[in-house]
Amino acid sequence: MTFPLECRGVSIAYEAESVLRALDLEVGDEEVLAVLGPSGSGKTTLLYAVAGFVELAGGEISIGGRIVATAHGQDPPEERDVGFVFQHYALWPHLDALDTVAYPLRRRGLDGDGAASQARDLLERMGIAHLAHRKPAELSGGQQQRVGIARALAGRPALYLLDEPTAHLDTPLRVALQEELAEQRQESGAAAVYATHDSGEALAIADRIALLRDGRVVQVGSPEAIYAKPNDVWAARLTGPASILDVEVARAGRRESVLRCDGRTVKVRGAVPDSGRASVLVRPDWAELGGDLPGRVAQVWYRGPYTDYRLETAVGLVEIRRDGPPVARPGERVDWCLRRVWAIPDGAPEES
Repeated sequence: MTFPLECRGVSIAYEAESVLRALDLEVGDEEVLAVLGPSGSGKTTLLYAVAGFVELAGGEISIGGRIVATAHGQDPPEERDVGFVFQHYALWPHLDALDTVAYPLRRRGLDGDGAASQARDLLERMGIAHLAHRKPAELSGGQQQRVGIARALAGRPALYLLDEPTAHLDTPLRVALQEELAEQRQESGAAAVYATHDSGEALAIADRIALLRDGRVVQVGSPEAIYAKPNDVWAARLTGPASILDVEVARAGRRESVLRCDGRTVKVRGAVPDSGRASVLVRPDWAELGGDLPGRVAQVWYRGPYTDYRLETAVGLVEIRRDGPPVARPGERVDWCLRRVWAIPDGAPEES
């Protein structure tokens, strides 16, 4: 089977310091793979390696079934049929927005008028056609990023590489550009690798997510699996709010289990080890206010459509999300209930 992108044993080092370590990864046809990790995990370096901007110390990279990079040599970036959206725009200072977007169209063989017409259409879809003749210094950061995205879309590559393309944008513009990117990519049928440190963004846009820690892929799966079944505490906290509770196992089952919390028996969804105690993950939507378990409100955060609560309990700190404005204040005693858990494997690391 031929994949739009295959990385096999890819290693990269800067001045003897390893950045990527024997990394294996593949992207399927028309798939969006989000690479999620903290700063310094190697996300940008991975994209740069695929694009041809950095050399490999080991392994190989194939695009569309053709090997484009090994430790012994590589094809130049212009021969790799990829479109790159940079985090920091990377626009040519001497070209206006229209010429910037038209450039890859002309390279595809369109004449000047045809390239300009399609470039203007792309700028229109980005909401900045009225800025077509402005140069980068005359554009805001968000406007520059939209020009950069339009430039990448204009090339109609087989593979898009997106390096945190919405990181410096405000929330409404971020959502709008995510939608536009998704629509344009679906129309072209291209695959994409989307590097981000934002778990919400990764969960929203990806078909699969790869978690990157210290230059290694530590878990790959669907957004649902990554969120609900992380490999360890580090992965759990990277992918969303996570409470880690120390509970006693009364009965272990394949789909449902019975736990003892603060002397009370609780039936929950989720398998746990058949042992005396277990560390379990609880997401904010897996627990509720009201029930048989006692707690004390430690903190409250009103988010608009919902409110987050952090409770002090006998089994650890629990975060609970409830629709609407606050119904309890810090210091108050409340009852809560546990609906679902995911057992964290023994010996799983908590930090990178």
